[in-house]
Amino acid sequence: MSTSSTLNAPEPHRHGDVQGRKAGVVIASTRAAAGIYDDETGPVITDWLTEHGFDVFPAMVVPDGEPVGAAIRALLTQHPAVVITSGGTGLSPDDRTPDVTLPLLDREIPGIMEAIRSAGAAKTPLAVLSRGYAGAAGKTFIINLPGSPKGVMDGLTVLDPVIGHLCDQLEGGGHGH
Repeated sequence: MSTSSTLNAPEPHRHGDVQGRKAGVVIASTRAAAGIYDDETGPVITDWLTEHGFDVFPAMVVPDGEPVGAAIRALLTQHPAVVITSGGTGLSPDDRTPDVTLPLLDREIPGIMEAIRSAGAAKTPLAVLSRGYAGAAGKTFIINLPGSPKGVMDGLTVLDPVIGHLCDQLEGGGHGH
């Protein structure tokens, strides 16, 4: 299969071959779920996933706590390659996203969260307070990002160079390290 173009158009920017893979977004925000304010992180995550070639399910905005776990479980029935959550990773009593995510993971991938917290800490000392997890539930990569647009961007910047290879590996491929 040739990728050359008769129009001499530049090749599209690729971040790893994720074409056709599905992805889900879960926003943990009691106030956004109630319509008190607009979710600001869902569109950022959805745009990033789309730019990377994922077919993205509509973002689910749910109250903090167990509704986040229910939303992740619902997405897992659709066998996405990636589920990204935003919000609920701090220390407030209703910040329960990590607590409802961890039981769903078969394997943790701690290096990703270490890199995200490190990248964030270079900008704000509060980044080290994030309790989010990254890991695999079967062949699905799940990650908990903070609830702020800047925190989300820090996380997506860390994921940018590895997301394609990460998906390949979880699907049993990923040769050519």
